[in-house]
Amino acid sequence: SQDEVEKMRQAFERRKKLTYGLLQQIDGLEVNDPQGAFYLFPKCSSFYGKGYNGRVIEDSADLAIYLLEEAHVACVAGGAFGAPDNIRLSYATSAENLGEAVKRIKRALDKLK
Repeated sequence: SQDEVEKMRQAFERRKKLTYGLLQQIDGLEVNDPQGAFYLFPKCSSFYGKGYNGRVIEDSADLAIYLLEEAHVACVAGGAFGAPDNIRLSYATSAENLGEAVKRIKRALDKLK
């Protein structure tokens, strides 16, 4: 029904605002406010050349693998979407999951020196 569609749209809007706000608090990420779908594309190139535990982040693909292994958060390198300095994160999950994921991302990124 129209009501259910509107409720879903509002839920995604709340999740987007939550995730956007949390990601903006992470030093080194540049976050844009997306206008469609349910993805954020934070720019992450400030982490290129940094490393942790002998691993150096050269590009968004390296960062995506690092976040999967170190933070247990899945994201996609931006190169496939014409944005090689970005990663793609979905906010199509619960607010609780999003809060936890961003906490883990921040913890992992803070380790990169």
